[in-house]
Amino acid sequence: MSAELSLIVSDFETEEEAAEYDLWFRAQIQEALDDPHPGIPHAEAMVLLDQMNEENRRKRRAAG
Repeated sequence: MSAELSLIVSDFETEEEAAEYDLWFRAQIQEALDDPHPGIPHAEAMVLLDQMNEENRRKRRAAG
């Protein structure tokens, strides 16, 4: 007799937790879509992230 394993793995303990997270996540997405501020072009965002990463590397090196 073999047990069937679910191929679906959940990060949540209960269906209720999963549903609450789903509602929260969808609200966050809608808030971002409704934001009237202009978006940042991908290339510009990547430059900003590279700068932030380099600054974090410098701080880690300086800390020891």
